[in-house]
Amino acid sequence: MKFQEKLIHGTLIKRYKRFLADVKLDNGEQVIAHCTNSGSMKSCIERGAEVYLSPVNDPKRKTRFTWEMIKINGDWVGINTGNPNKLAFDAIVKGTIPGLGNYTTVKREVKFGDSRFDVFAENDTETCFVEVKNVTLKEDNFALFPDAVTTRGQKHLKTLMEVKKQGMRAVMLYIVQRSDVEIFAPAEEIDPNYASTLRKAVAAGVEVIAMQATVTPDKIELSKKLPVEL
Repeated sequence: MKFQEKLIHGTLIKRYKRFLADVKLDNGEQVIAHCTNSGSMKSCIERGAEVYLSPVNDPKRKTRFTWEMIKINGDWVGINTGNPNKLAFDAIVKGTIPGLGNYTTVKREVKFGDSRFDVFAENDTETCFVEVKNVTLKEDNFALFPDAVTTRGQKHLKTLMEVKKQGMRAVMLYIVQRSDVEIFAPAEEIDPNYASTLRKAVAAGVEVIAMQATVTPDKIELSKKLPVEL
């Protein structure tokens, strides 16, 4: 996924009200950027760290910028929660995610019951629903999800179990937007209920795939599949 416009460099002053961040641009201007990440952003937020913003030309938007990434310990971490959905959709269309290829139809935002899944894919032999989550939390060499309690995330897992129960393929796809981790696991200490529900989902046949992304100011691309430890 290449950025359509050149990103704008600055330094983080602070994040506040969950969805806002004050950033000082290289030219000295202080701006307010929209933060799409509603989580705690634990382990990927640091005052004074380098950040990149994407410009927004929508006159209806109150903020002129979207916060895309932050540099932590020398590596870029992607914090825009909208990008993993684009990455997943493009990769499934191209068949570049191991085990998620050969689909003739791929759509975004398809309803199932009272939920809406990020990706729907099918071919002559199977129908598949995929839920995509952005992962930024790091502990040692582990990428962990979630970084805050998520009842919505638990609901998605339960609905995926229902998808599987009805004879279709159900996939939980975690996009890890940082390069300094080696294994994916649920964040047991942060949300033990989510971790427990994820294990139940796997036991019920829901598949878990974790893909690592390489994040740069020019583009974000999926690089490799990470092992999953439940």
